[in-house]
Amino acid sequence: MPFFHTAVARACAACTLCTVFATTIGLKAHAQTADAPTGESAFDVGRVVVTAAQRGPLRSRSLLTSVDVVNADALAGQSVQATWELFNLVPGALLTNFNQGTTSGKVAMRGFNGEGNVNAVKMLIDGLPANSNDGNMPFLDAVMPLELQAIEVVRGTNDARYGLHNIAGSINLVTARGGNDLQARLGAGAFNSLDLQLAKGIESGAFSQNYFVGHKRSHGWREHSDSHKTTLSGQWFYNGATWQAGLTARHFTHDAQEPGYLTEADAVARPRLSYAFSATDGGERTADQLALHLDGRLATALDGSVRVYRNRYVDQRWVQFSAGTSQQERDSDEVHTGMRATLSWRPPVAGMHAVALEGGVDFEHQDDRSQRYLTTQRLRQSQTRDQAWTLDTTGAYVQAVLQPTATVKIVPGWRVDRVSGDFSNQLAHTSAGINDYGHIHQPKLSAVWSPVVWASVYANWGRTFQVGVGSGSFKIPPRVTDLRPSINDGWEAGFKFRPQPWLDGRFAVWQQTATDEVRRKLNDPSGDSDNVGATRRRGADLQLGFKPMPGLDGWVAMTLQKAVIVEPDPLAPATRGKEIDHVPHHLVNAGMDWRVAPTLKLSATLNGQSSYFLDSSNATGRYGAYALLNLGASWQASPSWTLDTQLRNATNRATAYVWHDGTQALHSPSAPRGLFVALSTRL
Repeated sequence: MPFFHTAVARACAACTLCTVFATTIGLKAHAQTADAPTGESAFDVGRVVVTAAQRGPLRSRSLLTSVDVVNADALAGQSVQATWELFNLVPGALLTNFNQGTTSGKVAMRGFNGEGNVNAVKMLIDGLPANSNDGNMPFLDAVMPLELQAIEVVRGTNDARYGLHNIAGSINLVTARGGNDLQARLGAGAFNSLDLQLAKGIESGAFSQNYFVGHKRSHGWREHSDSHKTTLSGQWFYNGATWQAGLTARHFTHDAQEPGYLTEADAVARPRLSYAFSATDGGERTADQLALHLDGRLATALDGSVRVYRNRYVDQRWVQFSAGTSQQERDSDEVHTGMRATLSWRPPVAGMHAVALEGGVDFEHQDDRSQRYLTTQRLRQSQTRDQAWTLDTTGAYVQAVLQPTATVKIVPGWRVDRVSGDFSNQLAHTSAGINDYGHIHQPKLSAVWSPVVWASVYANWGRTFQVGVGSGSFKIPPRVTDLRPSINDGWEAGFKFRPQPWLDGRFAVWQQTATDEVRRKLNDPSGDSDNVGATRRRGADLQLGFKPMPGLDGWVAMTLQKAVIVEPDPLAPATRGKEIDHVPHHLVNAGMDWRVAPTLKLSATLNGQSSYFLDSSNATGRYGAYALLNLGASWQASPSWTLDTQLRNATNRATAYVWHDGTQALHSPSAPRGLFVALSTRL
C-alpha cells in the first residue's frame, strides 16, 4: 500500500502541475481552438492521420482504457535490428533484451515481466492472432518498420475482442494497405549491420496490391552474434461497392548465433566475450501466415467481417546456459488454424446520441509438437522431450458502445471462452486429456464522462483469464483433478485531458489481481508449470504530449508499478508478500522532434527503468536499471529522398539483462553506442 499511495501521489502531482500550467499560461494564439472531446482515452505518438467515419468492427480507440498508438512517421526513422525495439516509443511498455540470437527480446506490460514464464500479451498482425502456443511472440520480427502504418497497444482487462493470452492487454501491428508508391530503405551502421527494406503499393480501379521484402543482417557487438533475417509479404484486395475481399501472406526466416550469458565479473570486465562452450549455440526460425479477409455491408447499419488464417511456426534452437550444464536442442513445430467473425450494428435509436453493437465468434485449432535433446556441439546424445498435443479454443463476445448524451459513453461487454484438446507424451507412450476449465466467463464494463470540452474522466473493470500452456494445459499424472483457470480481475480509473491545443495527456491508476497464477518451468524437460498463487499488480501511468512551438513536438511517459505475491502456493510459503521477479518499479519513455528547417529534423528518445529482483525469493540482488538516450537527424535531400542518421545509446551506457539459474546470476550485456545511417526514398 505505501508504494501504491506514493505512486499515485507522485503521478497526481505531476498531472496537476502540467494541467494547471497549461490552462493558466497556455499559448494565447491557441486559446480558442481546443479540439472538441472525442470520448476516447487513446494517446498518440506521431502524426495522426484523420480518416472518414468508420464502418465495420469497432476500433481499439473505442475501448475506454489505456490505448496507445505509435503512428508511421514516428516509426519511419528508427534504426532497429529487432521489431520489439520499436516499443521503446510505447508508453508503459517493459522491454526485455535477452540479446540471444532468434530469442532477442520481448514486450510486456502492466506489471508482468518478459521472462516467458507468464506471457500476458495478445499479439496480432492486422488483427490476426500471432502468438505461439506458450504466448510468446515469434511473429513479431515478421513485420519490419517500413511496412508498418501504426502500432496499437491496448492495456488492461476490458477488451472483449480477444481471449487466450489477452491477460494484460494486446499489441496490434497494423501494416500499410493500398497506395500507388514505392518505398525503399537502405541502412548500414555499427556492428556491420545492414538494413534493406522495399515496399510497393499498386492500386488500379477496385484492385489493390502491396508487396514487401526486407532483410536485416548484423555481426552483433558481442562475439558469436551473427544474425540474418528476411521477411516477404503480399496483400491482394478487391474493393466492391459494399464489400471487400482479400488475401494476405507473410513468410519470415531468421538464422542467428547466440553469444550466451556471462558471470557478473566477466560482464563488467569483458562484456563482448562469448564463452567457448557457447560456440555452437544459435537457432533457426521460420514463421508463416496466410489469411483470407472478407468485409461487407449487410444492411444500412449492419456490417460483417470474417477472417480465416493459418500460422506455421518452426523453431530449432541450441543453447547452453553455463559451463556446468549440457547443451540443449529445443525444437518447436506449431500449426495454428483459426477463424474470426464479427457483426457490427450501428442503428439510430430514439433518445440516444449514438449506439453501436458488436458481436463476434472466434475459433483456433493448434497442432503442436515440442522436442528436446541433450547435445554436444549440436550432436544429439539423448532425448528428454517428445510431446505432441492439440489445443482448441472457442470464444464468443458481445459489446456495445452506448452514448445517451454527447458527453457520456458506456461500453458494456461479455466474453466466454472454452478450451479443449489432447496430449501425447511420445517418449513415455502415454496420453492425457485437457483440464476441464469449463466455460470461462469474462464480464467487462467501461464508462467515460466529458464534463468540459477539454477533459474526460473514464473508468473500467474487466476480467481476463490464464490457462496452462504446453503440457501445463493437460491433466497429466500424478495430477488427477482438473485445474481451474487463473482469473484476472482488473480496474483502471483515468483522466484524459487537452486543456490547450499544444498539450494533451492521460493519467491513470490501475490494479490487476489473479487467482492461482501459473508460471512455466522454462528449463524443465517435462514443460510443466508452477502455481505462483494469488498475485496483485498495481500502478499509475502519466503520459503527456506537447507542441510548445511550431516545429517542436514531444512526449513523455512515466509508469510506476509493483507486482507482489499475495497468497503463495502452499509449497512456497516464503514467497508471501515477495515481489514478482523482473518487474521494475519505474518505467520512463520520452521523445522529442525538432523541425530546425523545412528539410532538417532533429530527434531524441529516452527510455529507462529501475532495477528488479531476479527471483521470487527477493534474495539474489537487484539488477537491470538503465536509461538509454538515442539521438537522430533526418535530412530531406529532395521531395523523394531522405537521409536518416541515428546514434543509439548516445551516452554509451553499459546495460545488461540478468537472470538467476538457481546458483548464480547470469548476464547478457547490451550494445554500447552505435551510429546507423539510412537512405530512404518514396516515389
